[in-house]
Amino acid sequence: MADAPIVHIGENSPEEVAHKLMREIAGVEKKNISPRATYVPGWTDADRDWILSTYAKCLNVVKNS
Repeated sequence: MADAPIVHIGENSPEEVAHKLMREIAGVEKKNISPRATYVPGWTDADRDWILSTYAKCLNVVKNS
């Protein structure tokens, strides 16, 4: 059986930094990423594909910088 991948969720882990970066990008691109977000004119809801691909890109940048 293969070992399960290790996911670091602590402060300043690559995953946490990538998540923070994704949230910043969402703000710049005017994307709501929270289902509880209040309506803001000009903003659109981020769909699953946007969230997953943006997070993956952020994680790649963080791990390869």
